[in-house]
Amino acid sequence: MLRKISLLLLPVFVAINLVHSSPEIMKNLSNNFGKAMDQCKDELSLPDSVVADLYNFWKDDYVMTDRLAGCAINCLATKLDVVDPDGNLHHGNAKDFAMKHGADETMAQQLVDIIHGCEKSAPPNDDKCMKTIDVAMCFKKEIHKLNWVPNMDLVIGEVLAEV
Repeated sequence: MLRKISLLLLPVFVAINLVHSSPEIMKNLSNNFGKAMDQCKDELSLPDSVVADLYNFWKDDYVMTDRLAGCAINCLATKLDVVDPDGNLHHGNAKDFAMKHGADETMAQQLVDIIHGCEKSAPPNDDKCMKTIDVAMCFKKEIHKLNWVPNMDLVIGEVLAEV
């Protein structure tokens, strides 16, 4: 279940395509991002509270605070090779991943730039998981400003269809 809910988080590390509907691309990217979630859930012994955090992430007024949710995002990003060993976005790999899953070059770069800006604006934190929470919340805010939030009904529908 956690793997399925994590599908909602791909946009934290990938981009959008102008040719297609941005929410549709976000949905596609989310579906691909979560493929490593079962491994991360097992490796980190993630509780159900993390599932709730990931499920609620895109709600406009929801604030994710559970450190383990940040750890889950880090695990996924590491498995997909979109972050460097320090936990920072690997610009080239993240852009390539986004383009592989439907984003055009311009939008992939735009999202990489947003994430990079969020990394720079997040307060210093030696805890990688909490730093990821700060970056993710900043990113979510920017995605809401652009009206690129994926349609949750469509995401959940596709997740359930895969079960």
